[in-house]
Amino acid sequence: MSGKSAGTRTTRQRTAISELLADHHDFHTAQELHAMLVESGTKVGLSTVYRTLQGMAEGGELDVLRQENGEARYRRCSTRHHHHLVCRGCGRTIEVEGSAVESWAARVAAEYGFTEPSHDVEVYGTCPSCAG
Repeated sequence: MSGKSAGTRTTRQRTAISELLADHHDFHTAQELHAMLVESGTKVGLSTVYRTLQGMAEGGELDVLRQENGEARYRRCSTRHHHHLVCRGCGRTIEVEGSAVESWAARVAAEYGFTEPSHDVEVYGTCPSCAG
């Protein structure tokens, strides 16, 4: 993936956010990322972090994970289509492929006459460490 979406200018803040996400492989909220940036000495407003993350997500650079409470968490996107298995306890997230989901989505869309279906799937549960 390119580090920049078409039509998006590279700013000091965008570069700082991109570099931070390259160093952290877990999902983080905009507030968490903002706090990390401020702690590292980067001057950036929370609203700028939100706007930048939204633009990067729309450009396909980031995965966005909507938690059950509706809060968005972000991380660098892998290059293949995938879904997430998320632990309710610790937030551990595993990327999983879902050929059954792909088939189901295509079948349901076709049944109702829809074309070009897309989807996002997050499966929530409890990981072995939290269940132990």
